[in-house]
Parts: sequence; C-alpha cells; structure tokens
Amino acid sequence: MRVEPADIESLFDAIPDVLFFMKDCEGRYTHINQTMLRRLGLKSRKEIIGRTAAEIYPTGLSADYADQDARVLDGLVIENLMELHLFANREPGWCLTCKRPLRVDGRIEGLIGISRDLGQKHSLGAQYEHLRLALAHLNAHYAENVRMQTLLDITGFSLSKLERSFRKVFQMTPQQVLTRLRIQMAMHLLHGNDSIASIGQACGFTDQSAFTRKFKAETGVSPRAYRVRIGELAGN
Repeated sequence: MRVEPADIESLFDAIPDVLFFMKDCEGRYTHINQTMLRRLGLKSRKEIIGRTAAEIYPTGLSADYADQDARVLDGLVIENLMELHLFANREPGWCLTCKRPLRVDGRIEGLIGISRDLGQKHSLGAQYEHLRLALAHLNAHYAENVRMQTLLDITGFSLSKLERSFRKVFQMTPQQVLTRLRIQMAMHLLHGNDSIASIGQACGFTDQSAFTRKFKAETGVSPRAYRVRIGELAGN
C-alpha cells in the first residue's frame, strides 16, 4: 500500500494543535498543514511550498531549524525535542518536535516532521523551562549513568513531580526518555561500521545483551537485524 503525501497533509489539517511538514533534500517545504499557515498568518500553501525556513522564520529560529534539518538529512532521527515555535499571534510557544528522514529505495530524499503544541509560553510558567533543561541534560549525557538526583537538582522538582511532569509532556518517565534517546542514537550509529558491542557501549548500555534487549523492545528487531535491513535497503 502506498500513501500519498497529500493524503497525510489532509489528515493533519484536522489536528489544529499539531504542525506537519515535509521537506526535500534542500530543506524546501513540499507539504504542510493548515496549522503552519495559521501560525505564519498566511492563507495559501503556495506562499510556503518551495521555500526554506530561512525565508520564512526569524533568523534565530530558522538557524536552529536548518541545523536540525541537516542532521536529519544525514540520517538522524529527532524525537520529542522541546523547542520554541511562533504561534498565530507571533508569540513564541513551546512545542515537542519529531523529525525523521524520508528514504526512497534506501536513499534519503527528504524529511518529514511534526511539532505538537505544549501551550503558549505565558500560560506554561517556569515548569516547562525546567523540563527543557532536564531534557537538554539527558540529550548531552545519554551515554553516561544519569542520576535522577541530577535531574531533581536541575528542575528543583520533587521526584513525584518530576515523574508526573515528564509523563504529562512526553508520555514517558525520565528513564524511558533516556532509553529512547539512547536507542535513537544507536539506530544512527548502526548505519556505520562500528561493532554492535561498541555502539551499545557508546550509547550508555552496560553490556551487549542489555543493549539488544532494549533495542528490540523499542524497534521490534535486534540491532543486528536492523543493520541487515538498512544494508539491504541501501543496496536496492
């Protein structure tokens, strides 16, 4: 079964709190939903299609988006990245962004992504800024033994509030977010030639069996099977 991008675009038109987009290898928009139009104060998709983020957004935001796009087009998957977006009133608001490469016959031909609204900045208070700092720490130290106490110190939350806040925003506990980050990085590294054992160690897993078990739980296949599959796709 083949799904047309325009059908996906129409589906996301019906979800006002989710921004949807597809881009080509040059970072130019090919498909967007109505949410993106509303945020930018535009009426027609033709005003965005074929343009890059640098042509649409302020310099600070567009530079961040372009950097993300370059990494995704290099094979990286971005999941649950908390970041600022512009809302319809041109006020910044927090979003949770996911981006992944689009592959055609094993080759990356573009990217697809969504950003889910977490509410606007003035209505969220300091809680989400603390969560953003905690998530940034997990992103930077995923390969290490991250102590829960460190996240408590960063946020100033109690353990119960930290767990509750993570579940509310990410639908995951802090440990589950950390595991997801580790698996995503492992998936990226499995496109290279490093051994599976060394990749598991580089991504913070204490031994190969633990790495294999967690990887299969997240992706449905073992690291070895995943590497074989992407190798077959690249050879087609």
